[in-house]
Order: sequence, then C-alpha cells, then structure tokens
Amino acid sequence: MLNKVELIGRVGLDPESRFMPNGNIVVNLSLATTRKYKNKQSGEKVEETEWHRVVIFGKLAEITAEYVKKGRLIRVEGRIRTQQWEKDGVKRYSTEIIASEMMMLGSRAEAQGQSAVPSSGQSAPNQPAPPSSLDGYDDVPF
Repeated sequence: MLNKVELIGRVGLDPESRFMPNGNIVVNLSLATTRKYKNKQSGEKVEETEWHRVVIFGKLAEITAEYVKKGRLIRVEGRIRTQQWEKDGVKRYSTEIIASEMMMLGSRAEAQGQSAVPSSGQSAPNQPAPPSSLDGYDDVPF
C-alpha cells in the first residue's frame, strides 16, 4: 500500500513554529496549489485554488522555519494524515500532509521577497526566468 503525496505551491502565511515537550521543533504551514483549465462548455478559463495544511518535523522543520516565508514557491513530498474527533456531538475531521521532503523553488531574489523579473517582463541578465505556474499542463491530452 502507498500513502504518498507531492505538491508544488505557494506558502500562504509565514510558517508557524512550536516546540514539542521533548524539545523537537514542529512547523505548520498552509500551501496553495492552483489548477487552471478551460471550461469545455463555455470556453472560459477557470482557476481553482486548493489549500493544504502541511506539518514538518525535525531538521527539515528547522530549515523551513528559517528560510521559508509567505509567498515562497515550494515542493513538498509526504503522506496524508486525517484526524477525527468529536466536539459537541459532531464528528470533525482534519486532513494534513506530513512532509518528509521540502524543496524551495524559484530564484534567490524571490526568496528574499524581491521580484526576479524587471518590470519590463524580460528576464534579468544571468538570472533564470521565474517559474511558470505550470501553465500548459492543461493541454496535455491525457
């Protein structure tokens, strides 16, 4: 059996750090992923954003707390965990991603909160173009 998820998205808020009783760090963050497609009936472009709760432990959490900020493009790999509890007679659920890997994407300028592209829309010399929002995947025929 396999419980594995991989997401590429933007961090919604600065990650929140806390420490467990044993002193280990835990980081929580929200990650937005966006799907763009063309509505086959109306022909208009549609954009759907999904929010994911991500939990990171240990050394990876330390790195995340230090370097990841709101708006940063990251790749997260991990497993899905759903918790269930009851409050006032109502069952409640929470689904989150327990990250085993995290990779920061984009340019150094983006990481420092600066634009990686001049206002003209052209790539700066000796700098990679900013990552696309994965446009073009909508046209893949499968």
